[in-house]
Amino acid sequence: MDAPDTYQAVPDIPDYGLLRDLLADALAKHADMVAFSCDGAKLTYRELDRLSDAIAAWLLRESTLMPGDRVAIQLPNLLQYPITALGVIKAGMVIVNINPLYTAGETEHQLIDSGARALVTLEEVLPVTSKILAGTAIEKVIVTRATEFHPWHLRLAYRFSQWLRRRKPAAIRFSARVEFEQVLKKGKRYLRFMRMPALAELSPEKLGHQESGHLSLIQYTGGTTGIAKGAMLSDGNIIANMLQLDLAIGDHSPPPGSVIVAPLPFYHIYAFTLNFAYSIYKGYHGVLIPDPRNTDRLVNTLKRHRINGIVGVSTLYNVLCRHPEFRKLDFSGLDVCTSGGMALSVPTARRWEKLTGCRILEGYGLTETSPLVASGCYSDYQEGKIGRATKWTELRIVDEAGNIAPPGEAGEIQVRGPQVMLGYWRRPEETADILTIDGWLSTGDVGVIDASGYLTIVDRIKDLILVSGFNVYPAEIEDLVVRHPDIREAAAIGVPKEEGEQVKLFVISENPDLTEEEVIQFCRQGLAPYKVPSRVEFRATLPRTNVGKILRRQLREDQVA
Repeated sequence: MDAPDTYQAVPDIPDYGLLRDLLADALAKHADMVAFSCDGAKLTYRELDRLSDAIAAWLLRESTLMPGDRVAIQLPNLLQYPITALGVIKAGMVIVNINPLYTAGETEHQLIDSGARALVTLEEVLPVTSKILAGTAIEKVIVTRATEFHPWHLRLAYRFSQWLRRRKPAAIRFSARVEFEQVLKKGKRYLRFMRMPALAELSPEKLGHQESGHLSLIQYTGGTTGIAKGAMLSDGNIIANMLQLDLAIGDHSPPPGSVIVAPLPFYHIYAFTLNFAYSIYKGYHGVLIPDPRNTDRLVNTLKRHRINGIVGVSTLYNVLCRHPEFRKLDFSGLDVCTSGGMALSVPTARRWEKLTGCRILEGYGLTETSPLVASGCYSDYQEGKIGRATKWTELRIVDEAGNIAPPGEAGEIQVRGPQVMLGYWRRPEETADILTIDGWLSTGDVGVIDASGYLTIVDRIKDLILVSGFNVYPAEIEDLVVRHPDIREAAAIGVPKEEGEQVKLFVISENPDLTEEEVIQFCRQGLAPYKVPSRVEFRATLPRTNVGKILRRQLREDQVA
């Protein structure tokens, strides 16, 4: 069947209009259920609805912001995040997600580029953020604390630990600062005496409408390939992707009330769509993990719940499989596990299934596609492959000349569907570089689609290594190397030599006696000679994105620094 030229109004996608309306239905339907919990504190859907209403009322009544204005959220996975994000959505404003671990320069770039007029952030990161506010459009800085919703005994323990370490920072005061708890109090007061304006009464211009839908999110790319650009995602993009995800999981979708672990940060599009928007839509109990790098704390949190689902990445699954306390947990309730953000290691997938009895469904997507493009399913699981395109989505593979490649042949992946972004924020030239007029998005990823429509990811085009005229894909080398019993993780890059490039391998080994020659010899057993690394460097850590994807670009830059 021929696909339509535009995907902004696919007939069989339910028309919810605004994202706010879809989420409002879920909040009312699941009012008495637990929506999110974090470190012993819980919010029901009714409480989440009431508190997010207060945020929206404050934004619309107390500040000078209008619907369509941008509000930056710089928070880890705390209860304050879903409260704030829902409040921004209800106010008709646009979310700008910012990593709280960013440097001052990285934060400044996103604040200036987005034109955000308000910022919700942690007091713990103010020493960094406050330095750059003068050069931005920020008028209000709403400040919260990591322990603000924690039970009193945990707040007391945290303060005591800060006192022991003498790490409590001096309070940073400035005129734009307002406390999160004060915002909630004033917002509730407005709701008591005033009616919150209905978004339907506001003009499309104020709502930030474009031809293709209401802009709900400016989500910056991960920066793995250069300066971060803001992908404009509409309500239609997010809603379509939630429904596509639901159809992909199918009968394995857990029922309302199920416990879904949220270890990945909400400020990443993968977690935003799955653990925030989709979780509310389905009525799940999302267990928030503020710092997934603290594996002991993560496992202790999991001990308190009968887990029904986990949204993770390959590196997280790998670490959990190796944790002795995690292996003791009860996995009888585990219905679904998903992996995205990076390639899922086959050895990790096998180890996880053997331990838990649950297979990991791998998904492929991008920030620019809200993010899901293709996904596996439990009814037709194929190891090492992503799966088929999600509903209402077209995929094709093109060669260097732009010709469509036949099944089984590698080339660049292009995608078209209702989840594809409106474009890059204020970057029409960059948008035109990757998004055609008829809706095809060039992903920059190399893949193969077989005769049955199953997608396999080969690698990023920009990570391609050219050795003596041959194309070498780092992922192929890495996938082999991590099968070595002493190697936990690996990254391959190309480094210059007299003619072309040679392969350099970085590894994290659990055996201090493992040698470079042993690793190279292991590679020779499974790789063609031109793919075998010429050099091996052992590392304790590797540079990563905020969801754990290894930054090959930074490894390459380090070689010439």
